Amino acid sequence: IQDKNALHLYSVNGKYLGSETLKEEVSDMCVTGEYIVMGSLQGFLSIRDLYSLSLSISPLAMRLPIHCISVTKEYSHILVGLEDGKLIIVGVGKPAEV
Repeated sequence: IQDKNALHLYSVNGKYLGSETLKEEVSDMCVTGEYIVMGSLQGFLSIRDLYSLSLSISPLAMRLPIHCISVTKEYSHILVGLEDGKLIIVGVGKPAEV
């Protein structure tokens, strides 16, 4: 099967709302506000809109498989744990705010 990775969106009541085929294999994800933050085994950090599932920005290449993702409670930074044990901190927002 060529398109084996997909993200499906359902309502709280179980109504199917849509889906998006993914090129990468998702290793971790978290929902924050109106966004889905996802990390892949191919080393890409993606941010998608929760309702349309479309990419909000182009994926960021981390060059190593991502094992875990967390977002700070102020939504100011994304913490990315990589396969080699490194912790990458990605600032969210405009460069002046970061």
